[in-house]
Amino acid sequence: MNRRNALRYSVGIGFLSFITPGFFCNSAPARRFSIGACDWSIGKSSDVGAFDVAKQIGLDGIQVNMGSEANNMHLRQKEVQAAYKAAAQRTGVQIGGLALGALNDVPYKSDPRTEQWVQDSVDVAKALGVKNILLAFFNKNDLRNDPQGQQVVVERLKAVAPKAEKAGVILGIESWLSAPEHLAIINAVGSPAVKVYYDVCNSSVMGYDIAKEIRDLGKDMICEFHLKENGYLLGKGEIDLIKVRQTIDDIGYTGWLHIEGAIPKGKPMLESYVENNRTVRSLFS
Repeated sequence: MNRRNALRYSVGIGFLSFITPGFFCNSAPARRFSIGACDWSIGKSSDVGAFDVAKQIGLDGIQVNMGSEANNMHLRQKEVQAAYKAAAQRTGVQIGGLALGALNDVPYKSDPRTEQWVQDSVDVAKALGVKNILLAFFNKNDLRNDPQGQQVVVERLKAVAPKAEKAGVILGIESWLSAPEHLAIINAVGSPAVKVYYDVCNSSVMGYDIAKEIRDLGKDMICEFHLKENGYLLGKGEIDLIKVRQTIDDIGYTGWLHIEGAIPKGKPMLESYVENNRTVRSLFS
């Protein structure tokens, strides 16, 4: 971080601390945000051991990967769900969300097996007591410049959306698409159970105006956020987290913020995530 950015962050953190609701009150204010991390980012993808690592870091929760092709999406199994719930209770770390990362390599837009995975993810989310399911659209599942693939996704989401609505579960699309492109898919599906899972780093990499995108989508179309950097600690890379916080305030979002990536080359994961957690809490208290 250069000197100007360092000053920006130090001043910004102090300013945000000063304006925190309840600053002059004796009682603690209600907390707007819960801070978690993706299990795959802390070296425990689809592994119940993520809860112990998250406790070491000091996180509120973990976004858990539903499974892999190799373990047949193991969180569909009642005994695996029970193990995750027991770990959450033992560590005090919540199950903060569910993700289908395997869709990146087994594409929802083309592989028929994934239809059942997404259908079953609604049951898993309900069983674990989480509201948001991240559907990943990268690598082989990339939707950019693929109108045919997008249409398949629309039809498949139309088929699962009524089940998600009934369960009170949200299917969140995370992809390289812009806000208008995401909205086109959501409008075509026509269900309140389909929203955007917004990753600030993905949008920055694509050259999108993050603040404008967040405002254009609004809290009604964004189910959850990833706070991510590629190769940097949070607050020391490309993403202006102070501006992200101010924009999130503008739309009135409350809920989970999950840390992803944000490990500099050669820096240990645990040390990096303790620092990332500290940075996020200083800005999103």
